[in-house]
Parts: sequence; structure tokens; C-alpha cells
Amino acid sequence: MPASAAADNTRVSIFDYQWSNKEVHINLGEKVTWDWLGPDLQHSVTGISPNDLEWDSDPGTDVPEHRAGDEYTLEFSQPGVYLFQCKLHAWVHGEVIVADEPGNPFSNPGPRPPLNIDLTPPTLGNVKLKKTKLEGTKGTQMRASISEGGKLDAEYYRLDSKGHRVYNGYHEWSTFLGINSLRLAARWKHFKARPGRYVAVLRATDESNNTSKPVTKSFTIVGTPPPPTRRPGEEP
Repeated sequence: MPASAAADNTRVSIFDYQWSNKEVHINLGEKVTWDWLGPDLQHSVTGISPNDLEWDSDPGTDVPEHRAGDEYTLEFSQPGVYLFQCKLHAWVHGEVIVADEPGNPFSNPGPRPPLNIDLTPPTLGNVKLKKTKLEGTKGTQMRASISEGGKLDAEYYRLDSKGHRVYNGYHEWSTFLGINSLRLAARWKHFKARPGRYVAVLRATDESNNTSKPVTKSFTIVGTPPPPTRRPGEEP
């Protein structure tokens, strides 16, 4: 069977710093669609041979940037060999070989392959504080259920006399899948834990930089209690 019989509209995946098929065969009038699957996404499809210099998935920039799931489609109306490479990574390249017989521009190129990147945000739930009225600067124990490992951020806001939020610092913890036991509102270099009313806005971020919906917790710091008074002659 001649090689051109397998030609058709087709798809090429870009992932792991390479094309899924470096030698693509199609017929006249057919199309090639490139899919950015990730996790590496800074790749262009840029023509480098005399017959395709006008084609570039990322014109006007030397640093291509794509989102997972982006597509770029070209239709080839002249036979020949068309060379392409990424303008940022020259080893990410391939060629399209167009036969001289008419093709079917309406053929199905097939479904897009699944993405190689996690786009699902983690869940942050069952956040509970052991205390909401705190004394001193040691904070309080907090338990939180997180669906993926990564990190947890707390943005601290102090409430003014009218109840308006004033940014007052942050803290970050490394987290794991499951129930995490952490210390909220403790004095830290980015949070001074002074007396006042506060809210903490919590967000979990997984290793793919997906972020959960925020969870807000309120607490009050009342200061350090005075030491107990001693009677004269009483041992400390």
C-alpha cells in the first residue's frame, strides 16, 4: 500500500520537549494541528524552510508561551517538505511532508490527546481552630483536611474600628494529603501577632500550582496575661 494512503488531517502533540511524530505525512489541502499538552509549554511551531517562513504559532516574540490545551492548525496546499522548529528550543522540531495528490480537507484528525498537566485545584476543608480568643503570640492549633500535598498560605488581616480589613502579614506551611495540624496566628517574621481582631484567609496550593477556594477564619488576640501576684515571702 503506498505511504500516501495513510495521509489525512492529523494531530501532533507537543510534550516532554518533542513532537509526538517528527515526520508527518499528509496530502494536498489537508491540515496539521499541533497540541500543547504540557507540562512544558514554552514551545513554538515556527517555519524554517523557504516554503514556510511566514508560518509561526507565536509571531512577534522570541519567548513563546502557551496554556495546556492550546492548538495551532495549518493547511498545506502545495507539495513539498516543510521544516519547523521551536524558536526557543531548537531540538523541538519536525517536518511535514505533503504529497502531490489531492487529500481530504474534511477528514477527522482524531481527538486531542489528554493533557499531561494537572489542572484540578485541591480542596481545603474541615478547617478548625482549637481557640479563637488567643493570649500572647503563640497562636492556636489548626486542623485542616487537604486533598493534595503542596503548601498552605495564610494572609492575615487586622480589622480596624469599622471592621475594615488591613493587611497585616502572611505565613506559609508545607502540607501533605490528609489532615494537617498547624499553628495559626503565631508570631513570625511576617506576622507580628499584636492584640486585635483578625481574619486569616487560607488557600491550599498543589505541586502543579493549582489553588483551592479560600477559607476564612476569624480570631482575636487579647495580649499576654499579667503574671500572678505573689504574697510577701512567697516562693516564685
